[in-house]
Amino acid sequence: MANPHAGEVAVWIDGRRHAAKLTLGALAALEAELRADSLVALIGRFEGGAFSASDVIAVLVAGLRAGGWTGEAEDLMTADLRGGPMEGARAAAELLARAFAGPK
Repeated sequence: MANPHAGEVAVWIDGRRHAAKLTLGALAALEAELRADSLVALIGRFEGGAFSASDVIAVLVAGLRAGGWTGEAEDLMTADLRGGPMEGARAAAELLARAFAGPK
């Protein structure tokens, strides 16, 4: 089970549950990969609905890797993501929200 208090989000790939989370290192890599001016700008993309499918994949890959997954973006693009694209976008937004929610 993913631990929301630790910032984790459950992501189901090809029928297997993975715990994803965004560590500081994952956020720094994500910011650079997406060429965001800041993390606030990146979060703004999601809050404003101006995110792309590439943004969703990048956030999911960063979170999954920080959670121990060893796949690549290409693996995720061809995988069966439970809930489809909408669930992927929801999970990515939840990862960002939990990364900045602070301890409960």
